[in-house]
Amino acid sequence: MIAHVSGTSTGVESPGVDVLPRITDPSSVAPASARRLSKLFLERLTVLEEGTHEYQYARNTLIEMNMSLVRFAARRFRDRSDEMEDIVQVGTIGLIKAIDRFDISREVEFTTFAVPYIVGEIKRFFRDTTWAVHVPRRLQERRVELARARDELSSRLGRAPKVSELAALMDVSEAEVVEAQVASNGYTASSLDAAMNGDDGDDGETVLADFIGAVDPAMELVEDLGSLAPLVVELGERDRRLLHLRYVEELTQAQIGEIMGCTQMHVSRLLSRTLARLRAGLLQDGCTG
Repeated sequence: MIAHVSGTSTGVESPGVDVLPRITDPSSVAPASARRLSKLFLERLTVLEEGTHEYQYARNTLIEMNMSLVRFAARRFRDRSDEMEDIVQVGTIGLIKAIDRFDISREVEFTTFAVPYIVGEIKRFFRDTTWAVHVPRRLQERRVELARARDELSSRLGRAPKVSELAALMDVSEAEVVEAQVASNGYTASSLDAAMNGDDGDDGETVLADFIGAVDPAMELVEDLGSLAPLVVELGERDRRLLHLRYVEELTQAQIGEIMGCTQMHVSRLLSRTLARLRAGLLQDGCTG
């Protein structure tokens, strides 16, 4: 509400030439009055010293009086999944930037100047925060161009457009179209616990994680065998035969002793010595690799 003064009918306190009217509830000021008062406050803001109490009053009142502009702009994005309160808060940042950058000498309506700032700030918010995977800004913008081109060509051709057709319409290379298509996959992400609808009529719940491969522990074994092979080649014929009988044919130490003509105890010592040599070679390879 605008402070009332006895004997006046305008609802505005009669101030001096350099004194702003005192508005107790700026958010309740009607849009038509807000436009008229905003011009007065903006003119005064240009001559007030920043940081003073009067400057803060003028700036804060301008913000509150023009929140209807923010809510008006935010309604354009009401179909977004984000909370409207968050969108209004982001739009308010755009309003504040418009107030701080408005040039009264340009004779442009403040509403005309402010709305693009507010909408731009909201769009920047969606561009920077709604992607599930961060991609460069140029690809975020290219995704929008790609969507428009795809819609236009699909409507015109009656089918899904080819990469070459999209590239021609967007005036970019086919590689850039493919890059934008790949980047578009990062806009949204599904939970690994998301239920999947099967075609086999199975009533059991299947989740996305069931279709995603896991780390194969045998991969480490492949790497170890790859490192072990050259070390085995360096062993003598007897040691290689010993390893073959024990780990390929999976014979016991007693059976190996009978084949090689030695005791089980001697087979055990030979295995221990050979394995220690291979282990040392693997560790040395790991340190130098």
